[in-house]
Amino acid sequence: MGALAEDTVVVKNRLGLHLRAASMIAETIRRFDATVVLWREGLHADARSVTSMLILGAPQGTKLAIKADGPEAGAALAAIKELFEQRFGEE
Repeated sequence: MGALAEDTVVVKNRLGLHLRAASMIAETIRRFDATVVLWREGLHADARSVTSMLILGAPQGTKLAIKADGPEAGAALAAIKELFEQRFGEE
């Protein structure tokens, strides 16, 4: 039976949610037994799909909701939040 974890993050890095940042999220999520979705203004993106995340068009300052479901939902959410907090190692 899966667990559900939810939170919001703010895109802090100057370049926003661009290709390298989205790739880091997708790579991180693949380590967990969880389904993760990012939401922005009615749009949603599968965190395992770089293309899906790029379509969100999330520049610096954008608030994103994150919803994780599955046995490792909490750990997956924590890992993603850490990437955002560290600004994807860009600054």
